[in-house]
Amino acid sequence: MARDRASAPRQRDRRDRRDRRVERQGRSRPGVVAELLGGARLLWRGFGLWRTRPGVMALGMVPAAIVLAVVVLAVSLLAANLSGIAAWLTPFADAWGEAEREFVRGAAGAIVVVGVLVLAFYTFTTLTLIVGDPFYERIWRRAETDLGDFEPAPVGFWRSVGESVLLVLRAVGYGLLTFAAGLVPVVGSVLGPVTGALLGGHLLARELTQRPFQARGLRGDARRRLLRGSRARELGFGVMTQLCFLVPGGAIVVMPAAVVGSTLLARELLGRAAARDAATMTTQPEGGAASGASP
Repeated sequence: MARDRASAPRQRDRRDRRDRRVERQGRSRPGVVAELLGGARLLWRGFGLWRTRPGVMALGMVPAAIVLAVVVLAVSLLAANLSGIAAWLTPFADAWGEAEREFVRGAAGAIVVVGVLVLAFYTFTTLTLIVGDPFYERIWRRAETDLGDFEPAPVGFWRSVGESVLLVLRAVGYGLLTFAAGLVPVVGSVLGPVTGALLGGHLLARELTQRPFQARGLRGDARRRLLRGSRARELGFGVMTQLCFLVPGGAIVVMPAAVVGSTLLARELLGRAAARDAATMTTQPEGGAASGASP
């Protein structure tokens, strides 16, 4: 009893010091701007693998080039047949005057082109990851091996494809939302691109972190919780990658680095979650059960 009473003040002192340390950590948490910039820097850190694994990174450019060529071909075919598609969509305008008919069909054609471009904007990464799965798996494994502290486990191909299909459906929904935002009067010209950048960056980060999270056995809910805890960092990485994709040929060059950057992002999020859990454990009363069981 006397020993327990003597040790109680020391235990309280330790708890107080831990509480103050956790409080200081909370106050020193990076701000939103710092988090956005930190996420953007992860993409540039991904280019570092070019120095040590240039051959693997060069192979990672092939799938993006294939998908980009297919997208360009599809848009070109659409443009070549745009008048016929616009006429098929507006049969009610056949009996109108020429000026009114041309105006309506021109507007319909423009809507079709914008819709296809928005859809391509959102689905490009998912399609590239599906087409280039073997290439990007090699890049991811090299990155995990070089970073250490984790032995990559095989990721099921069909499971990966199944989740990618779900992401494609989400991309279609985001594309429709972005398209609708662009139609808002007055502010649509600004609201549409901003909505596209934010939703596209979020979706791209989700797509690219899919593999490292899968390899660690993390399912959808666990991944969402991790990403939700560092939303600004996720957006910083995703938006920076998305903006680089908008540069002509940028997607081909940037995609391998984005795979490495997403691996770094996943590791950072897991490290933060582990640190939060450790901080929570240190703030719990120490010896509570023992003092309760003391005679």
